[in-house]
Amino acid sequence: MNYDIQNDIAKILLSEDEIETIVKRISAEIDAHYRERDSRLLLLGILKGSVVFMGDLMKHITVPVEIDFMKVSSYGAGTVSTGSINIMLDLYRKDFANTDILIIEDIIDSGRTLSYLVEYLRLKGAKSVRTCTLLDKPSRREVDFEADIVGAIIPNEFVVGYGLDYDEKYRALPFVGVLKPHVYSGEA
Repeated sequence: MNYDIQNDIAKILLSEDEIETIVKRISAEIDAHYRERDSRLLLLGILKGSVVFMGDLMKHITVPVEIDFMKVSSYGAGTVSTGSINIMLDLYRKDFANTDILIIEDIIDSGRTLSYLVEYLRLKGAKSVRTCTLLDKPSRREVDFEADIVGAIIPNEFVVGYGLDYDEKYRALPFVGVLKPHVYSGEA
């Protein structure tokens, strides 16, 4: 299926400037929280959507950090979560007990994935596990979960750009936009 960015985006939800402001605020929060510690700080990006957000965060964080990635999915084909969590790329470390993990996510919908990951990483022995998301849709929550750091709370709309995709498209957009329903519903 071909896509036409100009006609596929209904509106811009967060502009480049608004995203930059959010990234700088979150980076300052991370610096403040992790400044006084005697352990390692690991930014754990959840592939693929968090890559752009995490890359921008790293440019502004001043405390020493390490990075790693996990690939986790609760989605099958399409736009609906399957409800089950699949770890396709796991995290392996020998120093979990001396590692503070900050999970970096692009968006929280149901909350199932992050809720699962926090518990999973704690069971692996991480010193601490916190979560940071660019976008949060609390209206879609299916489990009792709140991120430790939230960039912006958004309405229940299908968003793309700045790492978020539909069918692997739109990730490179420099803003977060609302995708027109006809694009993902198959209607003309």
